Amino acid sequence: MDTLEAMNSCIAMRYLKPDPLPRDTVRTLVHAATRASSPGNSQGWEFVIIDDAGLKADFGAAVGAAMAPVFAHRPSDLPGPLERMYRGAEHLASHFANVPVWILGCGRKVYPPQAPQDVFMYSTIYPAAQNLIVAARAMGIGTAFTTFHMTIEPLLRQRLNLPAEVIPCVMIAAGYPERAFTPVRRRPVDEVMHWNGW
Repeated sequence: MDTLEAMNSCIAMRYLKPDPLPRDTVRTLVHAATRASSPGNSQGWEFVIIDDAGLKADFGAAVGAAMAPVFAHRPSDLPGPLERMYRGAEHLASHFANVPVWILGCGRKVYPPQAPQDVFMYSTIYPAAQNLIVAARAMGIGTAFTTFHMTIEPLLRQRLNLPAEVIPCVMIAAGYPERAFTPVRRRPVDEVMHWNGW
């Protein structure tokens, strides 16, 4: 699949089949992630792959408990796209254990070497994660960025033995999609592009 075609239909896929993803496929996704640029080629990224049923069940129960108040108290008058996002996120949280693979994208604060900063850590892991989801789309695999890791970080750290200097930055669900890929909905380019000034 052409790269731009993949980008144009790389929607958040929160409805995934439970069919397992082969580990070689996951390795290919991480390979794609590590083709991203990083400040000074510092490559301060790490990827923890979670496909163990017990871990997914435990993390899913914790995410479900943490997110329940968010879903229960969401406004009743949300516009259509935001309501669909909430419904999808609630579905993903309640089916956490059934997602074939969770990819925890982590960063190391290593750049610049003389005075490492958070901003460079995030500017390393997010392009890598974007590479991963575009590669997944090209391979017919659905993905969704989440911030679920923020709600259970102490548990993740303990169960995954994360070193103190490794920071969880993004959690990506990955699997074969239950629904069809559709075009992404974005603002027109002419609304966001400015030539030679604002």
